[in-house]
Amino acid sequence: TERVPPPPMFAAVPRAWSRLPTTTTPARTLRSHASPNTLVTVIPGDGVGPEIVKSAMGIVKRSGAAVDFEVIEAKEKVIRSELTESISRTEVVLKGPLQSSKTHFSRNKRLRDAFQLNRNIVHVKSNPGIKTRHSDIDIVIFRHNLEGEYTNMENEIVPGLVQSLKVTTASRTKILAEQAFEFAKTHGRKKVTAIHKANIQKLTDGLFIETIGEVAKNYPEIEYETMIVDNTSMQLVMNPNQFDVMLTPNLYGNIVTNIAVGLVGGPGLVPGANIGKRVAMFETGARHTGRDIAGQNVANPTAMILAAAKMLRYVKFEKEADNIEAAVEKVYENGTVLTKDVGGTASTTDFTAAVMAEM
Repeated sequence: TERVPPPPMFAAVPRAWSRLPTTTTPARTLRSHASPNTLVTVIPGDGVGPEIVKSAMGIVKRSGAAVDFEVIEAKEKVIRSELTESISRTEVVLKGPLQSSKTHFSRNKRLRDAFQLNRNIVHVKSNPGIKTRHSDIDIVIFRHNLEGEYTNMENEIVPGLVQSLKVTTASRTKILAEQAFEFAKTHGRKKVTAIHKANIQKLTDGLFIETIGEVAKNYPEIEYETMIVDNTSMQLVMNPNQFDVMLTPNLYGNIVTNIAVGLVGGPGLVPGANIGKRVAMFETGARHTGRDIAGQNVANPTAMILAAAKMLRYVKFEKEADNIEAAVEKVYENGTVLTKDVGGTASTTDFTAAVMAEM
């Protein structure tokens, strides 16, 4: 089959801690029936999701961006047709965290599969306003969303014996690798690290790093290395500054992202995006539902606010996105209105109001 080059993904990104990589894939400008504004599907989610999503929506409105929200609840264990129809129309989603069930397929995965959101991108960057063990962390993680261990292909062979199928394809791995290396090239990144466990999973992870290695040959200016996932976990904790761009299969990406997010202050701080050919879904980077603090007005909405800013940049509201990111940065510089998870005493609504005051 004819090789189709990956689309350009990211616009130039300022270096401030809150400036995140955003796609430059031509944004859809679908209209609502009653308004000329860009229509965005919103999923409030579970746990603290409704609280932090409400915060983000209010700040988007405060920015003056010409955006309308179509809010669709996803409380059931399955994805309703109302939600998939909305996403098919808008092609842009602001999503709160969804709690996975032990008895039903993950709604998060259902959405990623349904709209072929092949890459999860999380930019983990130190926030100067938060004191952590390591400083100057600046890592962009490209996680494969559609393959690996997350196939949902499990079966019981006999009682007491089950198996799970892990899938890796050269074609999809190549697409993800090309996207990661193109990002590194256009953003002045110096190194790409592929994470694997090919010493044990010789065929699946072996194919993963073999395919990436072939792509790496087309980018001689970028250093390429591979690293076993257990060593990666240790190296992240000991010396995270050695990493630049990380390219991971599905499960390892989940683990690596959560470690990296913890290093810069926790799940309330880092946004993420899931990007496909047609649909983009913006959410928190670590996807924690925070059920233990739900409804208490204490959740940190920073990650969701920055995800909303990233969404605005995707639909070409650059100035509004800059305004939001700069306001969040200013609140952390001031350090007087911060939530409990980062050493403050402010509520979710207090923090939201402080960001609005800086806009």
